[in-house]
Amino acid sequence: MKKLSYILLPAFAMMMVFSSCKKSFLDETVYSSYAPETLKDPLGFEASLAGLYNHLSQFYTTSDRQGWLNVWQVGTDIAYAGQQEGIEVPYYNYPSLVSTDAAASFTWSWAYRMINNANIIIKNVEDPALTSMTDVQKNAVNGEARFFRAYAYNILATCFGKVPVVKEPLTAPKTDFVRAPLDEVNALIEEDLLFAGTNLPDPGNPGSTTNAGGKPAARANKYMAKHLLAEAYLRMDKNDKAEQQAQEVINSGFFTLTTTRFGTRANQAGDPFADMFIYGNQRRSQQNKEVIWTMEMEHPAAVIGGITNNPQQRRVWNAAYYQISGMKITDSLGGRGLARLRLNDWVIYGLYEDNDMRNSPYNFRRRYTYNDPGKPATYGLPVPYTGFDTVFRIPPHTTKWYQFDPKDEFGFAMIKDIILMRLGETYLLLAEAQFKQGKLAEAATTLNVIRGRANATPVVPGDVTLDYILDERARELVGEENRRMTLMRTKTLVERAKRLNAVSPVNQLNGIEDKHLLMPIPQSEINLNKDATLEQNTGY
Repeated sequence: MKKLSYILLPAFAMMMVFSSCKKSFLDETVYSSYAPETLKDPLGFEASLAGLYNHLSQFYTTSDRQGWLNVWQVGTDIAYAGQQEGIEVPYYNYPSLVSTDAAASFTWSWAYRMINNANIIIKNVEDPALTSMTDVQKNAVNGEARFFRAYAYNILATCFGKVPVVKEPLTAPKTDFVRAPLDEVNALIEEDLLFAGTNLPDPGNPGSTTNAGGKPAARANKYMAKHLLAEAYLRMDKNDKAEQQAQEVINSGFFTLTTTRFGTRANQAGDPFADMFIYGNQRRSQQNKEVIWTMEMEHPAAVIGGITNNPQQRRVWNAAYYQISGMKITDSLGGRGLARLRLNDWVIYGLYEDNDMRNSPYNFRRRYTYNDPGKPATYGLPVPYTGFDTVFRIPPHTTKWYQFDPKDEFGFAMIKDIILMRLGETYLLLAEAQFKQGKLAEAATTLNVIRGRANATPVVPGDVTLDYILDERARELVGEENRRMTLMRTKTLVERAKRLNAVSPVNQLNGIEDKHLLMPIPQSEINLNKDATLEQNTGY
């Protein structure tokens, strides 16, 4: 950029000398623009759709606030802060969660940017004057954009409740937003996802780098829409419809639970569950038959722009073991973490059966051995737990985010893919839908598919409760799911946090109450909305 400016500035100065007296110099000719009127052909739509994926990645990979990922885990029922960054503090010290909160503001603005970008695509592809594309092409583009619009609105509805509904691109400042009834928000989510579930392509076969529509395998497919709609229907208490959508994903024949070893380390010690999360195994094109949606990352040395914002999952979830004398950063220990959160005692000591595969040493690290050969006095000996070492230096943790890049031993960036949807969660959504309809036997059968894969004791129908299902979600999805949104969606955040996370080494959980089932509407949005009342959530 600096080199470019040195070249252009003198040229611009010369242009001013010879053109300043001409009024026409002020006339603009736009040769390149992302404005709506440029979307008239498949290439333009492809570029705009790519922008939706880039924007999505910023929700999961923001690095300017390394505690961002903590916001969605600490102060729930599973974790508290370790080496905190700051943005997460109001989400366990709840009295400090106020209307100027940075995380709530980012969530709101991120979602509405996604919605506006999707609206631009939807408006243009539905233009009757668009003749350069077939109806099939138009519907596929429309379905992809609608999927992302629904994805953003579902986050908004979960986090804030009633929110403004915007279905047209904003072409000028708007200062009269009002919060729409939640039924209206839900109706738009349902409409968009039903359309997407009909018009998006099938996924490709395992091992294929493309989906059935010929697009890259990581692009949206119809079962992503159905999985998301099942979750949204559960939030709406449309449980029969949630069951139907989850069954369509499970019975599609495109996805199977991982029950046998596969991938890059299949001939090494491990188990099928751990194989799914190994770098190089996380994509459908890499024979991971369980994933429905993977956000693919690439090494920036190989692909320019291969990652967004230097993802922080490894630093958040992995331990800072190298801060102990006698320990070195290694691949087998997952690279360099910072333990920005620490799983609570309930997860570490009370959640899993001993024989549960998800609790195996390949999936959950609980012990360390001194590994620095330069310190022979301790080399090969077990590392003891002492004092606050258990909080962030060597706390037990999920290994799902293990990833080591020998070109980046410091661990500045994580280049591991991010699994956003997989069939294991679909079964859990199905079990929840069946339970909420009183189908306890069916829910137990569904849960036992997941528990059977993990070699865990089968559950009997009489033991199936919402709490049991949420416990099973933690066993299966720790380190993957947005735990806060799950508990907000099920309205169990307050009770479970108080019951399971009230005790920590530093007594972090403070002041949680019913109002925290929703986040505050950002005060900045309320202040800017001068021509109408944008109501604040109760209690803020």
